[in-house]
Amino acid sequence: MFKKLDRQVISWALYDWGNSAFAVVMLTAFFPPFFKQFLSADLDATTSTFWLGIANASASMIIVLLAPIMGAIADASCSKKRFLISFAILGIVTTFMLVFADKGEWQFGLLLYVMATVGFMGANVFYDSLIVIVAPEDKLDVISGLGYALGYLGGGLLLAVDVAMFLMPEKFGFDNATQAIQASFISVAIWWALFSLPLIFFVKERKANKNQPAGQAVVMGFRQLRDTLREIKKLKVVMLFLLAYWLYIDGVDTIIRMAVDYGLSIGFDTGNLITAILITQFVGFPAAIAFGLLGQRIGAKKGILIAIAVYIMVTVWAFWMDNVYEFYGLAIVVGLVQGGVQSLSRSFYARIIPSSKSGEFFGFYNMLGKFAAVLGPLIMGVVSLLTKDPRLSILSVVVLFVAGAVLLWFVDEEKGQRMAQELN
Repeated sequence: MFKKLDRQVISWALYDWGNSAFAVVMLTAFFPPFFKQFLSADLDATTSTFWLGIANASASMIIVLLAPIMGAIADASCSKKRFLISFAILGIVTTFMLVFADKGEWQFGLLLYVMATVGFMGANVFYDSLIVIVAPEDKLDVISGLGYALGYLGGGLLLAVDVAMFLMPEKFGFDNATQAIQASFISVAIWWALFSLPLIFFVKERKANKNQPAGQAVVMGFRQLRDTLREIKKLKVVMLFLLAYWLYIDGVDTIIRMAVDYGLSIGFDTGNLITAILITQFVGFPAAIAFGLLGQRIGAKKGILIAIAVYIMVTVWAFWMDNVYEFYGLAIVVGLVQGGVQSLSRSFYARIIPSSKSGEFFGFYNMLGKFAAVLGPLIMGVVSLLTKDPRLSILSVVVLFVAGAVLLWFVDEEKGQRMAQELN
């Protein structure tokens, strides 16, 4: 299946191997307990959940505002890679700097966390858009799945080392688990930087027809954004898919970012929670590849609907669970579908948009995905603060999955492909 993958495809996918360390180590596993138990130790559990939700929402809102115009400028100036590298540097540097946030300095720690998350998500806008450069149309599902699969494996390998440091800090020369977590921040920065290099050197973006001054590229970017807004209004299939995606990916991103915080809030041990997240990573590696093959066989849309159905079950189960071993079970189930719903959504969208404007259209794609991540953590934080019951906050996510699935059901992929080809 993968015998003929060229150097560009592998180099593109290895960026996922590298930056997924931030997603799993920072967003999911270590920053939530570091924030709750160290940086904001003086705050009560529901208040710290509220502020973590605000931080995630703020980072997402910044990307919501920037992504479409950045994508337009990148398309106009053929500078997707330059934008990716700039945001990656921001994320890598501020991730490294988190080691300097001391106990009680939760505002400073959150500021660095927001900046690092903006760097991570901003780079992903352009990473996603590069898929139309490296992948032929008939391999979009498989190659998108390969990227997520390598992300799960790469992020999981680094997380395994970081979990070992966390559980046995003395054997690694640390005085306590907090120092081990701080060392994990450094490891993420190095890992992310190292595996960004293949994409930087080997993925070739077409050159602009002529060198343009920066100001002219910005003007052209705004014009292209205006034109694309008009085109999106005409592309009813794209609009409907983006609305469906906005709703169901809200639930996915919220569960990714708030799972450990939720487990801590209902009394589970940090070590068990992080170990469960590690299991998710290694289950997610073969599952993401399997979903890519499933999408190629039955269609990406059906594959996404299957994943959403599993997420609905997971969310209801999380509301009732009272044993840490149930969290382990949930982690395995989430690992089976998390990469699938992400990779198939990306490849499905890539099919129904004009490939010549992938940067800008993926700017909208990421904008809606991140706007969903504004609402999900914010809703969880507010519900937790008002009701003092984290179980009700997690249950609120179900409505987003259901609404997203209903809208996705009515998306006509074949019609979307025909309209996209007319605009190329």
